[in-house]
Amino acid sequence: MSKTVMVTGAGSGFGKGVSIALAARGHKVIATTETTAQADALQEEAPQLQIEKLDITLSTDIAKVLNWDIDVLINNAGAGQTGPMADVPIDRVRHLFEINVFGTLAVTQAVLPRMAARGSGRIIIVSSIAGVISGPSFGPYSMTKHALEAMGKAMRAELAPTGIDVTLINPGPYNTGFNDRMAASMWDWFGDGSVSAPATELFRAIGTMVTGNQMDPIEVVNRLVELVEADTTTENNFVPPAIRELLAAQLNQG
Repeated sequence: MSKTVMVTGAGSGFGKGVSIALAARGHKVIATTETTAQADALQEEAPQLQIEKLDITLSTDIAKVLNWDIDVLINNAGAGQTGPMADVPIDRVRHLFEINVFGTLAVTQAVLPRMAARGSGRIIIVSSIAGVISGPSFGPYSMTKHALEAMGKAMRAELAPTGIDVTLINPGPYNTGFNDRMAASMWDWFGDGSVSAPATELFRAIGTMVTGNQMDPIEVVNRLVELVEADTTTENNFVPPAIRELLAAQLNQG
């Protein structure tokens, strides 16, 4: 059965991929992007989508959601930041939480009243393997994804009686460009004079581990499509299924 699906962060990566895949399967897709430039580019590439500029940190943009009757919300929009916790600028951490946590919660709260009135709906939260495992230099990003895990799991229990299903997807390192940008982000500010500067080689090694041998993002896109169309879901959905154990073993070796 065709559904109306809203996707945040659809300008690139998983969001763009799943928007196009869902439309090809007959679903109505409202693909939202952070900027107008991203919206224009996506409209040219995928005219079959309803594309809206929606920055999840702006209340004026989020207000648009109140006019849409959404069956499934895919919370995909997010930002990344690496760097040792002893040195990372607090403003960068605040910015990360503003997007990944507060923005995601705000969009979710905006779609819930119509779902509750209808007695059905699904919220899919794009978390990460970083939501359950943390390692050197990826602490800032992992903090926000751990917060999303707490949010999603609480909401799953709270909203189940209303007919609204909440589920989390936890991808490992996939080749969308996001991990590469995140791994590089700490070098904009980290260096001599930092408390953790002696660990530079460790941070570079971890960054190389995460960005090397990244997988085909179609695996995550396909799993997102399955979650949109599934009758029921599990609380967490690791992609690939064994990524939690694999990455934990790699971090322990490091």
